[in-house]
Amino acid sequence: MRIQLSQQAAERLGKSELVIITERVDDVALLIGQMVKMGLPEILDRHIPRHWKQRGISWGWTAGIWLAYILTEGDHRKVSVETYIKGMKHTLSQLSGQDIEPLDFSDDRLAHLLKHLSKPKYWHGIERDLNARSIEVYELPQEVIRCDATTVSGDHDVRPEGLLQFGHSKDDPHRPQIKVMLGSLDPLGMPLSTDVLSGERADDGLDLPLMERIRSGMSKSGLLFVGDCKMSALEIRTSLAGHHDFYLSPLPLTGSTAEAMEAWIAEGVAKGEAGELERIMRTNDRGHEVLAAEGYEFERTCCASVGREAWMERVLVVRSPMHASQQAEGLESRLVHAEQKLAALTPPRGRGKRQITDEATLLEAIDTVLKAHRVDGLLHVVWEKQSERKTQYVGRGRGAVSRKQRVIQKIRYQITHIVRQADNIAALTRRFGWKAFVTNAARKRLSLQDAVLCYRHEYRVERIFNRLKSRVHIAPLFVKLNEQIEGLTYLLTLGVRVLTVTEFVLRRSLEKDQAKLSGLHPENKQKMTDKPTAERTLKAFSGVSLTIIKHAAGEEILRRLTPLSRLQEDILQRLGLGASLYGQLEIQEIEN
Repeated sequence: MRIQLSQQAAERLGKSELVIITERVDDVALLIGQMVKMGLPEILDRHIPRHWKQRGISWGWTAGIWLAYILTEGDHRKVSVETYIKGMKHTLSQLSGQDIEPLDFSDDRLAHLLKHLSKPKYWHGIERDLNARSIEVYELPQEVIRCDATTVSGDHDVRPEGLLQFGHSKDDPHRPQIKVMLGSLDPLGMPLSTDVLSGERADDGLDLPLMERIRSGMSKSGLLFVGDCKMSALEIRTSLAGHHDFYLSPLPLTGSTAEAMEAWIAEGVAKGEAGELERIMRTNDRGHEVLAAEGYEFERTCCASVGREAWMERVLVVRSPMHASQQAEGLESRLVHAEQKLAALTPPRGRGKRQITDEATLLEAIDTVLKAHRVDGLLHVVWEKQSERKTQYVGRGRGAVSRKQRVIQKIRYQITHIVRQADNIAALTRRFGWKAFVTNAARKRLSLQDAVLCYRHEYRVERIFNRLKSRVHIAPLFVKLNEQIEGLTYLLTLGVRVLTVTEFVLRRSLEKDQAKLSGLHPENKQKMTDKPTAERTLKAFSGVSLTIIKHAAGEEILRRLTPLSRLQEDILQRLGLGASLYGQLEIQEIEN
């Protein structure tokens, strides 16, 4: 934009024509400052080689600035970055200390970055150094590691050699997908290690490579790995015990466990009636102590094969009242639906009402309904055979004494009573809510109560997946080549890492000072919180812009930033970044 100044202003500035540029800074400065503190550009530059003929900014700063754009705009398309850089050149150059040019973020150059990130020798080193740096700088706890997997669907053509394949998916089973295996650090929920695999693969065995990389990066033993029932495979438990690490996972209701579970539950029911179960309490959101679970434990010897060292593990048999209540509600719903379906098998006679005329057909239909609703043995069905005889003349025309007659017999089966088997239902209900966990950690390291409450924090790793899908919008994937799919997924997990660390550091500072922040909820500006999310924290910086006044010849005269609010300054201070992070963008005085 060009403006014409008054004569007095023109004499003072020495030019009659000026150029005014406005750039939306918002949360970009905070994000870049956080990445620098985490060492992200530095570590990427250390592991991704720079060609001796390569011009422009380094790969580390390319990734950092692209990530800032992704986290701000929620858009990971390569094609849109170059246009964004054109409108943020001054801000990004000042924050990074680099001479930023839009061509540094061309589609080809970003594709080349993703190719580098997809190489295991580069990516594994980046993960290892980032983990070490974060743990050292932020003094993060490093005792509990949580492993889990998710799927990401895309509208891609399925090729035999491609990562996008059809597989079991909770999102959209009708679209091909990739599988993202991830290990995260509790209680932050910060990604530590990530693998991208083809979508048709099962989760079995995918944890071991991840655990090995995490173990080598942590450089310590005695880590507690927590995962779902697939992590309780004997091979994984053997590996962890052999490396003197610990595991905690539920046992799947298959094989020998399914056979033993009946006896374990029976013992638990008996102990419950005798008042011998250990009660596990928790504090709810209203500050009240409530029963979270109750259970007992026993020890057993484990050995993978002959010649291998055996170890002792604890089996924790636990009943959750809430889970039991949910199962009871589910049973009641299934019983009601089954009763309705059974009653509908034999409708009253009427037009369009198909009747069952064969006992075998009726029995088969009843059995199908009972099994479909999983209530076999819980409902007793009573039916009767109804027969109706009718005499009619043979042929057409009026009846006469001499005309032949025939007797037609119609048979139908009618369900008369559907009775619930109260004893069987009561026996089944007593077994609701039970689950078995295994761990090789001693009771001193992990009590029964600690084990149950630790496992229930599985939502922390789910937050990572939620941020991948909602904040950085990994789906749909706008890349097709395998190496770019891998590289982009790894890059986006780095973005989630930045969000997680930002949130953790801010919350820890508030907890330490017993303080709360207000103004993070636009719908209620008086609302105070001591647990702000990273998303709301970044949104609090919306509206911060930089105005630059330049001579028409290109010389800068003035830079002015939107004044920061007290909330924004407080957040920057608690993150260890300081208001000077934004202040460096300004030139306050006009030079003579």
